[in-house]
Amino acid sequence: MNTDRTQYLTQAKHEELRQEIKHLQQQVIPELAKRIDDARQMGDLSENAEYHAAREEMAWTHSRVKKLANILQNVALISEEKKTSQVVEIGSSIVVSVNGKEKTYYIVGAQEADPSSGKISNESPLGEAFLGRRKGENIEIQVPVGKQIYTIVDIM
Repeated sequence: MNTDRTQYLTQAKHEELRQEIKHLQQQVIPELAKRIDDARQMGDLSENAEYHAAREEMAWTHSRVKKLANILQNVALISEEKKTSQVVEIGSSIVVSVNGKEKTYYIVGAQEADPSSGKISNESPLGEAFLGRRKGENIEIQVPVGKQIYTIVDIM
């Protein structure tokens, strides 16, 4: 994943990530440092499972902080105001018809994608195919079960 590209986030997700990085930096890292120090004082480090586990956790935590910092440096906030656009864009809610059934999707950035709740990433094949389209358009998309034709019923 190219981490230097724009990361689209809602204000709520942006705040959630800011709080996570703050928690990791102010609580988790100091606690892990203490665990490493305590384990180091127990003597032989080659057979000290607590020491090795704490070091691995510390490495993961630093990696997570770096990833979050990169996301927050490249963020573009998704406006949560009602869209009046007639074109599907990031932040749009859309109603589509596929195989006689209507589905509602909310186009979000990759960090917030949750297909089970109807939030699809602008980077997913489905999300990418919808971007720039208009109400009434038919879009043929290759999905795991084969080609599907989606019709945009409404853009909100």
